Amino acid sequence: MSNKKVCVVGAGYWGKNHIRTLNDLDALGGIVEENKNLLDQISEQYPDAKTYQNLNEALVNEEFTGFTVATPAVTHHDIAAQIIKSGKHVLVEKPLVLNIKDAEQLVNLAKQYKVNLMVGHVLLFHPAIQMIKSLIAEGKIGKLQYIYSNRLNLGQVRTQENVFWSLAPHDISIFQYFSESFPNKIRANGSTFLQNGIHDSTLTQLKYPNGVDGHIFVSWLHPFKEHRLVVIGSEGMVTFEDSAEGKPLKFYSKKFDLSKGFPEKIDGSVTLIDYKQKMALTEELQYFVNHLDGTKPEIANGKHALEVTKILVEASNHLEN
Repeated sequence: MSNKKVCVVGAGYWGKNHIRTLNDLDALGGIVEENKNLLDQISEQYPDAKTYQNLNEALVNEEFTGFTVATPAVTHHDIAAQIIKSGKHVLVEKPLVLNIKDAEQLVNLAKQYKVNLMVGHVLLFHPAIQMIKSLIAEGKIGKLQYIYSNRLNLGQVRTQENVFWSLAPHDISIFQYFSESFPNKIRANGSTFLQNGIHDSTLTQLKYPNGVDGHIFVSWLHPFKEHRLVVIGSEGMVTFEDSAEGKPLKFYSKKFDLSKGFPEKIDGSVTLIDYKQKMALTEELQYFVNHLDGTKPEIANGKHALEVTKILVEASNHLEN
């Protein structure tokens, strides 16, 4: 039994997932949703949760230790600021906000009010991503050299945001998590076919001060679904295919040996790495609940979200120019 209760702001497409998952974790306390019809429907499904049409009413409830925010991105800053100022911990869906100033303000507010600010970079909690992180930390792939990601699909085309803002935050958050540094060079270019001024595919290149390079290719104008992550080190390589059957995570014992003065290819074995098949959202919200005691989250915290926002904005500036 969890005595920590969380209130979810927004009961739309993704908010419903927060509500269901927190309920499964026995941590759902309340729901805030402006739309009365939607709120009534949700209330029938979750009779034990307190329901509110406005946030102010929920914020005065002493039972709620934390809030999650799953509303449109343009509303994130104001809602999160209000929650932080009421002294409650908050997890905001990605993207945290749409500009650097708002991100910096939220990070500073969280410090000032001594609360945890987390962002819903859910893939950081995927067991396969956690496994890759530990392989890098253990030195299994040697020195981290190159990371690349393809996130390609036919659909879901947005009209308010381009493919980069829609899909790339996932991969930027993963690159930040693996490299543990901020890129000193960001380049991006893209193509626009379907709607004027909204990119359908983009290629972003990142160079990190510790010698790690990376690229992120995203597109919603692609004949098939491909979510592939490749991590290359001096002693081995790892791939994760989220779109393939069984979502395989593989270790390639492949590298180049330079000891003879020229690159000699070492083409070793390929092994399948076993990892626990857990729901990333469950892991993320459990992590948030575990930190409602005020201990600082290491993963997907405000500092991390600010870095992701800065990269998104700088790459976007490149795209526009």
